[in-house]
Amino acid sequence: MSSPSAVELYYDPFDVDIDSNPYPVWKRMREEAPLYYNEKYNFYALSRYDDVARELHNWQTYRSGRGTTADILFANIEVPPGILLFEDPPLHDLHRKLLSRVFTPRRMLAVESMVRGFCVRELDPLVGQGGFDFIADLGAMMPMRTIGYLLGIPEADQEKIRDRSVANIEMTKDSDPAQVDASVFANTIALFAEYIEWRAGHPSDDLMTELLRAEIEEPDGTKRPLSRTEVLSYTAMIAGAGNETTARLIGFMGQLLSDHPDARRELAADHSLIPGAIEETLRYEPPSPVQARYVAQQAELYDRVIPEGSYMLLLNASANRDENQFADPDRYDIHRGGSHLSFGQGLHFCLGSALARLEARVAFEEVLNRWPDWEVDYANAQRAHTASVRGWARLPVVTG
Repeated sequence: MSSPSAVELYYDPFDVDIDSNPYPVWKRMREEAPLYYNEKYNFYALSRYDDVARELHNWQTYRSGRGTTADILFANIEVPPGILLFEDPPLHDLHRKLLSRVFTPRRMLAVESMVRGFCVRELDPLVGQGGFDFIADLGAMMPMRTIGYLLGIPEADQEKIRDRSVANIEMTKDSDPAQVDASVFANTIALFAEYIEWRAGHPSDDLMTELLRAEIEEPDGTKRPLSRTEVLSYTAMIAGAGNETTARLIGFMGQLLSDHPDARRELAADHSLIPGAIEETLRYEPPSPVQARYVAQQAELYDRVIPEGSYMLLLNASANRDENQFADPDRYDIHRGGSHLSFGQGLHFCLGSALARLEARVAFEEVLNRWPDWEVDYANAQRAHTASVRGWARLPVVTG
């Protein structure tokens, strides 16, 4: 019998079998090829914590402006302005400053009671039913309602927009990253055009109104309103990022607390432990595991030249399992503490991190209030596969 190390080391972010459990491959990469090269797609990958943490800050070399998901980057699709995730300074800094004013502490305070209300509305009818689905009944619903409310999208239309957004990023075994439809951004942005036009004439206390009123200060000190394309791009970005990653976080936490019943019982007895469990879930199973970058200038790592024009994948999910950073990293420990890379670092640290943490905390407070015990029905669970997020598409559980 051949040893595992005799099998050729291969990593492909579009391989759905690897995506289902990438951790053994990433462990080998950290040990055998900390700077990995994939000839098929012309990308390099860094998998160790110190390397990923350092290069997340190195925007001069590893740029985001051509896309930060592998499918968009490899397909060389032109990215419209206003998608903060896909921008570099100085434009990134101008846009981020604007969005930071939109995600204000006042708004976040108002969100908590609203999120709790959404959870109560979704979960109460499920009590006594013998089970529920962490994605269909909670993860796919509450974040969508929250972002829809913040943006000002009518509730009747929120589900349609979520489903269209999910369809745009789905990946199958036959997916070809080089064949991403160049109209993907236009199609996504078009979903919101009607709402933006209506909101322009009917202002309200929501993010779309704020974006329509917002002014950007240019480097020369002059101010200008956002273009309509920028408003649409912002809206689409907030809607997509706010839905998908939080839904996957809730799914992963539901699964992990099923697999670790002692931890679940601790949380049921003491809700103050929930924030720590959220951080450990983010470390252990980050919804956004890979950050793609364009190599804007030649670099050298591990005595190898990384040529300008190639691609770099920063594997933050691998970094979160680095044995040199975390003791016993493959163990799920809600008391662990420490610094994970699941929200990124540097310029692109996730602006929605506080909102995601709030939504997950409230969700599990409400779940644990109703069901201190549950077990995943793995026979009917189904993973989602996309080029940008990992997680469950369906996660039914049986409740005690």
